[in-house]
This record gives sequence, structure tokens and C-alpha cells, in this order.
Amino acid sequence: MSVLDLHLLGSPVLRDQSREVTAVDDEVRRLVADLFETMYAARGIGLAANQVGVARRVAVVHADEERLVLVNPRIVEASGRETGEEGCLSIPDLFGDVTRPDRIVLEALDQHGTPYRRELTGLPARAVQHEIDHLDGILFLDHLSLFKRQRLLSRWKKEHADDEGYTRPVRSVAAEST
Repeated sequence: MSVLDLHLLGSPVLRDQSREVTAVDDEVRRLVADLFETMYAARGIGLAANQVGVARRVAVVHADEERLVLVNPRIVEASGRETGEEGCLSIPDLFGDVTRPDRIVLEALDQHGTPYRRELTGLPARAVQHEIDHLDGILFLDHLSLFKRQRLLSRWKKEHADDEGYTRPVRSVAAEST
């Protein structure tokens, strides 16, 4: 397993529509393992493949007690509404309140290519919706009002004016404690 570099706001791959996975093979399983490793190192609760530069419909989530592999995920039912603060590993240090369905029914393949269906609520439902948005080229900023989005984007540009690219390595928790 490897900790991969994260693509940050401005990287074109974050706006790409990810390609369907035609077969869950060793390459996809390796990607899943790398996504979990990178997500844990970055202290996130979800990560989509395009956030590490791979435009394939693969994501992972570990929120509350739910640890999910999402290959070709889709939401087949949604109900309720809940507003909650969201952030993103690809847009560090920016947060905004996003309204999403509180209950979803998810269909996806796992890391073995086995289809599954799962009802989710609360934080796991929010995290899955956030990651599926990534796979569709949608960022949490897109759910905010124009004013809030412009304010956060202005702050981002100011704070990242000297950045040399659209990727950054993930510093692991172990590396930060030394």
C-alpha cells in the first residue's frame, strides 16, 4: 500500500467525470488499498480516486462504524434533509454548511467485485454523497450559495497564491509526531 499525493482545488482531474470500472481486478484492489492508506494518513473519512489523480469510479469511506469500498457507486433512494459542515482533503482548511439527504440507499461493488446494497444515514450517508459528488466532478463548494462560494474561493486563492502546483504529499500522523 502507498500513501498517494492529493490533488488540490484547481487540479483539472477534480472536475472530470470519472470512468466506470469495467472489471474489479488487482489494479482496482490496489487503488482501493492506496485510497484507504492515503485517507487514514490524511485523517479523512472519505476519499475518491480522482482526488489522487485517477479518474475512475472508485472511492472509500470510513465514517462512524461504516467502512465502505465504493466501486461504481450510485444512490438509488434518498430522503430527508440535513445540513452539516463539510470539508475536503482536496480543499484543506475550508469548510461550509451543505444540505444533503439524511438517508440514502447505496448500490456499489466491493473490492472483490461483489455487488451490494446498503441503507445509510447520518455521517456515513453524507460522506458517501460527498465522494460520489467527487466522482461526478462536483465539489462541496458547488453546493454553497454564490456569496459563500466566492468568499471561500477568494480566501483559498489568497492563502495558496504561492503554491507551485495542484498536488501535495500527505504527511502521515507518524511523521508529524517525530
